[in-house]
Amino acid sequence: MIYRIFLSLAAALAAAPEPAPPAAPYPPSPVLSGVRFDFTTHVRRAIDSDNWAVTWAADGNQYATWGDGRGFDGGRTKKSLGYSRIEGNADDWTARDTYGSEKAEATATIQGKSYAIIGVNGALYSFVSPGSDAKNLESARLYKSTDGAHRWTPTPVVFTAAKHHLALPCFLQFGKDDAGARDGYVYVYWLRVRAMSWEVQRPGEIMLTRVPRGAMEDSSRYEYFAGLDGAGEPRWSADPGAMRAVFVDTNGLMRSSANYDAGLARYLMVTNHTARNAGNVGIFDAPEPWGPWTTVAYYRGWPGGAEVPRNTFYGNFSSKWFSDDGLDFVFVFTGKNANDSWNSVRGAFVRRSPGTDPLRR
Repeated sequence: MIYRIFLSLAAALAAAPEPAPPAAPYPPSPVLSGVRFDFTTHVRRAIDSDNWAVTWAADGNQYATWGDGRGFDGGRTKKSLGYSRIEGNADDWTARDTYGSEKAEATATIQGKSYAIIGVNGALYSFVSPGSDAKNLESARLYKSTDGAHRWTPTPVVFTAAKHHLALPCFLQFGKDDAGARDGYVYVYWLRVRAMSWEVQRPGEIMLTRVPRGAMEDSSRYEYFAGLDGAGEPRWSADPGAMRAVFVDTNGLMRSSANYDAGLARYLMVTNHTARNAGNVGIFDAPEPWGPWTTVAYYRGWPGGAEVPRNTFYGNFSSKWFSDDGLDFVFVFTGKNANDSWNSVRGAFVRRSPGTDPLRR
């Protein structure tokens, strides 16, 4: 609450949040008028290790992916793919590599990259691509760990650009061990592959699949969002040819992340738009996983000051470190050069006044 007061005072002293710029793909959020980041809380660790998708697991810890580095614990040689355990709260946390260099709890052997990890039914699942740059687009295979991210076993589930035209998946995070899930499904967002080039895809489209929680290792149980019916309800199909986008940005899209913010009862999506490695961060919200989406913030060169270099290419919210009302958060991000590392910063969403916020009328 003290931290909230600090941000509220800062917000009051600053100019009122501006509406979404014209380039944003969706209208301003009816619930949130903006977002504030407090870079006095910025933490940079695990130098030369990037990506950092985060999930909240059944054991109460968070687990994160990383790539092309030595993780939190360091080591003699860089690893293509690693995983780390983060213990503690937003003000006092420690990290240990569970799968990484010779200093980790287990030595990494998988070659690949991941922006997708989730805790479900006491296990951890992670989609892994074959490698860096354009190889990230070729395929995504689902791996499973039942021992706290020390050993990872490949499953038969694999999506390819050639067959599905999908890549760079991210799980929709529903809190601890997916316990806050809206139903019995796990949801996965995907980038629609238009060209096998390691650059934003234009037009940028994000697709959505779902699978029953107990059938994540069965390829035949995955369904594709196929648009809305006449009553506005989602249609699902086993045919990838029936897919319809749930999110579109004509400026182009690349990596993304998604959370359900229980305090706000809103779905949040973070995108990397327009150009990679340029701090082009978009933050959007919606009442359902398939939309309709509205814009919370749309940056071309984030952050606005000189707090960190403007080369962020991926970010996600920590589900564990949301405040109970969903306004305060910790944002974990990564980028190039100095930002080629774990970076976390605290912040808060700014709610609209009660008269304009449909959740507070």
